[in-house]
Formats: sequence, structure tokens, C-alpha cells
Amino acid sequence: MQFDSIDENYPYSEETYRIIKCALEVSHYFGSGFLESVYQRALEIELRDAGFSIESQKNIPVSYKGHDLGSPYRADIVVNDSIILELKAISKLTKSDEKQAIHYLKATGYSLALLLNFGNKSGLEWKRIINTYTKSSDEQMI
Repeated sequence: MQFDSIDENYPYSEETYRIIKCALEVSHYFGSGFLESVYQRALEIELRDAGFSIESQKNIPVSYKGHDLGSPYRADIVVNDSIILELKAISKLTKSDEKQAIHYLKATGYSLALLLNFGNKSGLEWKRIINTYTKSSDEQMI
């Protein structure tokens, strides 16, 4: 997948561009076949070196009508407390992977998640997921 310019029509387009560049660096270095945790640790290094603030394995709390349901989800990486990165090391991204990212967006109210798959033999596979749901202060639905 080619990614060589910033598309101003999307939220966090400049950050997305820089994150994808970091992920491409990791993908080119390792290729496919490593565990997801290897890619994650390497990507964390690249992101920090690029000046991003990151949180790894961030718990995502869920509530229902103002009631806390705990934190059943965990985002692989959250960048600048605003962008969720969900990493995979599988042959191809699936609709289930997309749904997982959508759930994370609904639960957090963040506007952007990036699915990054390092397992595709053709190279880094990525997908931008934009939150089109609104999160009210009193309730949310997943």
C-alpha cells in the first residue's frame, strides 16, 4: 500500500503520515513472520524517536448508562492520548479486526484508530478507522 502524502481530509492526517512512516521502518527492518510483540516494541522505539508520546497496553474502560463495566479492552498503543494503534501480525486484516478498532473508538470517544498489520508477506498493511459515533457523557453503547 502506497503512502506518500498527507491527506488533509482526515483527522490527525499529519500524525497518521508520521505514524505510518514509523511502521514502515519497522516493517522494512523485520519483514513478516515475527510475533506481534516484537513489532510493537520496535514501533514504540520508532514512535518515541519521532517525538510522539505513547502509552502501551492502555486499558480501555467501558460504561453503560453511567455505570462502570471495567476495562475489558486494551489498546496496543495510544499515541498522544488521541490515536489508537491496533497491531496485528497476521496474513491479512479482517472485518473482525476492524470491528475491534471500532469498539475501541466507541469506548474511548477518540476519533481515529489505525490498524497496522506486520504479518502480510507483501509488506505493511494498514487501515484508518474513523469514529463516526458520538459518545455522550452519560452513556455509550458498544
